[in-house]
Amino acid sequence: MAPSPIRIAVLEADVPINYTRAKYGSYGAVFTSLLHKAADASNIARERLEITGWDVINSESAQDGKVDEMGGEWNWKRRKGYPKMEDVDAVLITGSRYNAFDNDPWVVRLVGFVKEVLAQSRVRVIGVCYGHQIVGRALGAKVARSEGGAWEVSVSQVNLTEKGKELFGKGALNIHQMHKDLVYYYPEGVEELGSSGPCKVQGMYVPKRLVTVQGHPEFTEEIVADLLENRHKLNIFPDGIYEDGMARVGNPQDGVLVAQAFLKFVMEDCG
Repeated sequence: MAPSPIRIAVLEADVPINYTRAKYGSYGAVFTSLLHKAADASNIARERLEITGWDVINSESAQDGKVDEMGGEWNWKRRKGYPKMEDVDAVLITGSRYNAFDNDPWVVRLVGFVKEVLAQSRVRVIGVCYGHQIVGRALGAKVARSEGGAWEVSVSQVNLTEKGKELFGKGALNIHQMHKDLVYYYPEGVEELGSSGPCKVQGMYVPKRLVTVQGHPEFTEEIVADLLENRHKLNIFPDGIYEDGMARVGNPQDGVLVAQAFLKFVMEDCG
């Protein structure tokens, strides 16, 4: 009997720029690339992964269903709206340039959808950066700018808790960061995964329900260099942040290891 598919819906809360847009077309393809590498490293056949992309910003309704051709080398396609719960095993909320604490209609709709997923017991939730913050908000935690609006960028170290060490298999993670917003405290019932100097809530975990990271396991050196260059040109990043980030952008990082933990989390007791 063939193993069951692993159905992951990527809820795309932004579109990439420049290099990343040309290569991948969409963040759904970026995550597909990462999850394929994680599957290879975990001896899971790539063919088991059924990954779909969903535009949660521009849909007129929760079940819009229209398909966009995103282009790029991956020729990625994504639907507008949200998946039906019975069609997926997990939802993965991507990063975004937007604020998880805003009340734009699409943000409120996204928070509401995450609450619906968390209210049932089968479909699991993965949150990355902005997605991590959306999950924090859905669970009632404060999400806001860091004090002073300080940025955490490029490859940075995250010190892991005992649960974090168990999930990721090492004492600390090196992972790309690109944020100045934070989840300020761990919601009730959530296990702590790690922290860094600028950010005390670097990851959240509830067995068989949710796992999140503030960092970006999907980011590569090229993707982050592209972001740093662009935000420096736009005067979002002053020289100091840009130069510091570029000095660390090529450092070894644990993105694939984190994605392996994501797959293990989705597959636990599910085949």
